[in-house]
Amino acid sequence: MPNDATISWTVAVSKETDTSLRTFLAERGVPETDFSKFIEEAVKWRVFDQTLAEVRGKFVDLSPEEIETLVAEAVAYARDPNYSEDE
Repeated sequence: MPNDATISWTVAVSKETDTSLRTFLAERGVPETDFSKFIEEAVKWRVFDQTLAEVRGKFVDLSPEEIETLVAEAVAYARDPNYSEDE
């Protein structure tokens, strides 16, 4: 794990999920000691996916052109030499 500060979890999964994961990792030569790494990566992707879906939902009423305008304005603002994150 890239971070020295780790937390231990105890999780319960179905036998089918356990078997599927062990088979998947074994077929790819991934040692069982990498379970935690695999699970952490999967959780990060799931959180990202859910966050992205929430953000997309908030902009569903806007046209692609309106979204492009908002993005362009945000990029211009961030590139402004007078921009400060403390503002």
